[in-house]
This record gives sequence, structure tokens and C-alpha cells, in this order.
Amino acid sequence: MCKSMLSISTNPFKSTQTPHSGYHWDHSSRRFFEGWYYRVTLPEIEQTFAFMYSIEDPIGGKPHSGGAAQILGPNDEYLLRTFPDVNKFWAKNDVLALGHWGKTDLQSQSLYLLPAEFDRYIQEGYQATATLNQGIIRDPATGNYCRWQYEIKPVYGWGNKGQLQQSTAGIVSFLPIFEPGWQILMAHGNACGWIDWNGKIYEFTDAPAYGEKNWGGAFPQKWFWLNCNSFDSEPDLALTAGGGRRGVLWWMESVAMIGLHYQDKFYEFVPWNSQVSWNIQPWGRWQMQARNLNYEVELTGTTHLPGTPLRAPTANGLMFCCQDTMQGKLDLELREVSGTKSKTILKAHSFLCGLEVGGGSWNNSWQSS
Repeated sequence: MCKSMLSISTNPFKSTQTPHSGYHWDHSSRRFFEGWYYRVTLPEIEQTFAFMYSIEDPIGGKPHSGGAAQILGPNDEYLLRTFPDVNKFWAKNDVLALGHWGKTDLQSQSLYLLPAEFDRYIQEGYQATATLNQGIIRDPATGNYCRWQYEIKPVYGWGNKGQLQQSTAGIVSFLPIFEPGWQILMAHGNACGWIDWNGKIYEFTDAPAYGEKNWGGAFPQKWFWLNCNSFDSEPDLALTAGGGRRGVLWWMESVAMIGLHYQDKFYEFVPWNSQVSWNIQPWGRWQMQARNLNYEVELTGTTHLPGTPLRAPTANGLMFCCQDTMQGKLDLELREVSGTKSKTILKAHSFLCGLEVGGGSWNNSWQSS
């Protein structure tokens, strides 16, 4: 089924690599977390699977030391497994590659295994690279489980196709001035493989895939996020937008950005090249606008669904502090600007948009520019 992609699995670490693809921990004892997000969308059945991996205080012996794998599955159903032993976590610091072993017969140090070996020896755990996402987790309380294995062919990283890829948070994200750091690893890719969700097997070829990560020793007070790369009649379009209040040295600042990949071109709207404004309701409606010298974009995300609470690393460990749906409605318009005139170059719609709010103080809508 995935023959066209078999060639990529010979080197699981080679791909369109963005800055910050590697693991950031410097082996110090300061408070630290790193989190990775892999997503695959199945447009034919209007469902999405999102896999969230995290490690906290990997030095071990701290109150919040440990790892976890969370999955947001069909109809926004949820599954979690924690991996308390930080010594069974591994990650490469120069490329995107990580894993955490739970139940296994192997006595060796954790490392990347060929997919067939992982399948054979790891009864619980996961491994993920730029071109593979594989694992099995089970909830001992309910017996619910998920097994998954799919290959990924990256299409867009974060930047223009065929050019050096960019840091999502700009040049300063190379310094620990801004925390947490945030990097889109793959704005768009094609996934091929299978997911077994409680006995129901979903097989897919060329399904829209996505990846991002965050890391640091501080945690955002409040944030929002919109993400979609499965649009009606626009297969070559990927959007990621978000904003938050985050620490900069000793003060907090509110920042937001919108990034679009469309027909091999990257449209970036960030604080240093654009005016970005937003109006986000506590739940149900996300509105953003941005404008730079050449383009302007407008986004409206909505949902009538209640959303699913998810855990995220916080100063007090992994806690329920955000709410997501993968079945949001999104309307997007991109216009070219020339002087006082503007011309629409893209109008797109989706019913498979990821929408999230997180952090505290969501009593009222959050408006800013």
C-alpha cells in the first residue's frame, strides 16, 4: 500500500529539516520540558488523529520528572499513557528523532528501532522521526488502546520550498530569551500507514500530515492556535496560526503569527514584518487578521462542539489546561495588496481545522493587535 514511500524509510532521519528539529535539553537541572505534536487527517471520513509526546525534567528525581503520550482520536476522543522512567526516553539533538519505551523485554538502552523490531519488542511506547510515527499505548483503567505506524513524506517545512527553512519564532528563538520556544517542524506532508483505535483499523495513503514542537523552562500564561492542511478543493494549502502571552526575560508579552504555505510559496505574517490582530472567544470563535507590505490574510475558525480537555506541561507538571477540537470550521482569505487596492488570490474553507485555547483567564474574549 505504501510502496511509493518505502524509499524514505531507509534513512528515517533525513528530510526537509527546520531549525530546532533536535532535542534541546542541555543536561542541566533547571525546570525543562519538550513536547512534540504529530497529526494525520483522514478527509474521506472527516476524522483526525493527533499524537502528543512530552518529557519533563529529564534529569530525573524531580517532582515532575517523566514523560507521556496523549492521543486525540476520532470524534475528539482521548487517550493518555504516562512513562515515569526518564531513562527510557531518548532523543537526538541534531535531527528530529525521539522515543520512549514503556513495557518491553529489552534490557538495552532505549534507541531507534527498525519498525519491525519495535513491533516485536516494545509492548508499550512510541518512536517518531521526520519520516515515521509508530507506537502502542493502553489505558489500564479502561482497556482502551491505540497502535499506530505510518510513514511521512514531508512536503513543506517552515519556509519557501527548496530554500533554507526558517525558525518559527525568528532569529531570537535560537537564544533562550523567549520561553517557551515554538517550531513548526512540518507544515504539510503526506502520510501512509495505519492506526488501530480500540480494534477499528484506519488505513490511509497520502493523508495530510503535520508536525510541531515546543520546549523551554517557562510556560505560556495563555495561548490560542489554529491549524489546518486539509481544505476543500485546495490540496496544496497549509495554515498554522497562533498566539500567546509568554515570558521574555523578566516581562510577559503577547505575540501572534500566521503562516501559510500555498503552491510552493510561504506567506509569513509575524510581529517583525506585519500587523497581526486577533479576537478569540473563550471557546467557539477564533478571528485573526494580518497585513504586511504585500499581502493581507483573514481567518475565522468556529465550532459548535464542546472540545476535549488536553494536558500540557505547566509549572506544576502535566495538567489539563487546554481545550481542543480537530473538527473546527475554517474560512480563510488571502489578498495581494498594492497601495490602497487589494486583490483576492485565495479563498479556502475546511471543516477539519484544529482549534485550541489554553492557559488561564479565559473569562472574556481576548482581543489584541
